[in-house]
Amino acid sequence: MTDYNEGLGLVYERFVLNDLLDDLRARYGVTSVLEVPIYGMAGVSGINSVGLARSGCSVWLVDSDSERLRDIERVWAELGLEPHLVQQASLAHLPFADASFDLVWNHAALWYVGPQAEALLAEMARVTRRIVFIAMPNRWQVGYLLRKYVVDKSFFTTVDERWGDLGRIKRLLRAAGLRLVRDGVVDIPPWPDTVMPAAEFLQRLGIKSKSVQDRFQGSSWQWSTMDYYTGKNPALRDKVMRYAFLEHAPLPWQVKAIWAHHRYVVAERENRHGRS
Repeated sequence: MTDYNEGLGLVYERFVLNDLLDDLRARYGVTSVLEVPIYGMAGVSGINSVGLARSGCSVWLVDSDSERLRDIERVWAELGLEPHLVQQASLAHLPFADASFDLVWNHAALWYVGPQAEALLAEMARVTRRIVFIAMPNRWQVGYLLRKYVVDKSFFTTVDERWGDLGRIKRLLRAAGLRLVRDGVVDIPPWPDTVMPAAEFLQRLGIKSKSVQDRFQGSSWQWSTMDYYTGKNPALRDKVMRYAFLEHAPLPWQVKAIWAHHRYVVAERENRHGRS
């Protein structure tokens, strides 16, 4: 994990996700964070909580793979940050006391967890003292359907698509004693969500024109969130966020869901008085 070129779509996704997480941090007074699991997004693993750490939060990252954790430790060290890293083979039980963290979350990760996913949701509810945030790919967005039925059919044999059902996730969070407080969408750029480089996507669609392919390859098509985080490319955010006009449009989230790449839910722990 030394090539930090992620592609425009992933960099955009990280920036808008960072904004959403920062809004939750401010709204709920978050100072401690648990991200579990951490391998839902492509690109550089383990950096989705960097913005929270830079805002002063204590961040814990849980993963089952020791090599990936070593890579994450190195990447965070490049940023001058030291997250708490925990290797945990089974996600059906988390090694933390009840109500240990203000925010417990993951992004596009549940469908990789397999049969432990339901138990993991219950554990996330147990160890939060404030909120749980879950985001998953939007199954009705055109890029998802293109990927599933045209350009990347084999991927869907590696995940459990049932966890793309936000209704199911909501029911389980309620059953675990949390109150649903926010429902929405995130990651709404003007391009479809294909989770692959643009040049490869065009090739799989049969568009083999070299001039078209070259527009999305080479040194002029380098997009790296790490370059922004390290200060090598401070203008990157402004450049990327020019594409956020759909994200920021004053429309109901249900309308945006037609094109949004991800849907999310926020659930809150209630105390004995019925409020957190």
